[in-house]
Amino acid sequence: MDIRAVAFDVNGTLVRILADDDEERIFRGAAHFLTYQGIDLHRHELRDLYFQIKKEQLRASPEEYPEFDVVSIWRSIIEDHGTDFTRALPAGKLTQMPLLLAEMCRGISRRRLGLYPYVREVLDVLRERYPLALVTDAQSAYARGELHKVGLLGYFNPIIVSGDHGYRKPDRRLFQLALDGMGVAAENALFVGNDMHRDIFGAREAGLTTVMLNSDQGAKAYRDCAPDYTITDFRDLLPILGLPLP
Repeated sequence: MDIRAVAFDVNGTLVRILADDDEERIFRGAAHFLTYQGIDLHRHELRDLYFQIKKEQLRASPEEYPEFDVVSIWRSIIEDHGTDFTRALPAGKLTQMPLLLAEMCRGISRRRLGLYPYVREVLDVLRERYPLALVTDAQSAYARGELHKVGLLGYFNPIIVSGDHGYRKPDRRLFQLALDGMGVAAENALFVGNDMHRDIFGAREAGLTTVMLNSDQGAKAYRDCAPDYTITDFRDLLPILGLPLP
């Protein structure tokens, strides 16, 4: 192999996260917050609106693997249900409120956030030798804050977030954006992920060499797709690249 750059999935590969975006307590908190913005919606009503708009976004998308826009969902709710009190709020507050709601709801939904074993030690070795990138199915309202929380934000350039583009993995365009950002051809890049469909199939379709991290998250089979390598310990990535263990 002539590997000159390495790209990674995030959740289930580098970061162990548990979040349930359907919990009642999320929409109770959001409904209480909106009360102070002049919007009176019961938590069940708010939940139904949120998922209805999300479904409409996905249905209207022309993409094969569509992605939703969480900030746009909250913006629609505020615009459609705002009162004179809401519209009299400072313009800057109104502009930021959809993002604030997205971040708040994600925070309420999150039960776990941390790194898998040895991730930082391995990345410290790799970043001295390779450009590193991320390709993640996520919303920017969540992804960058969570990467900052676990101390990984500074390791990667570019960071490709599906929510910024309107489509998700396994769409090969996301992988190509990472390749373009790192300035390498697909045959010179390695992709590490935990989901056989979204990560391994997608990266293989884009021409990258693939490594399947068999973590506690993600689909482990998809059709007849197989990775070039499979690991269960993050440190096992280094010998694949001909590097010594730290």
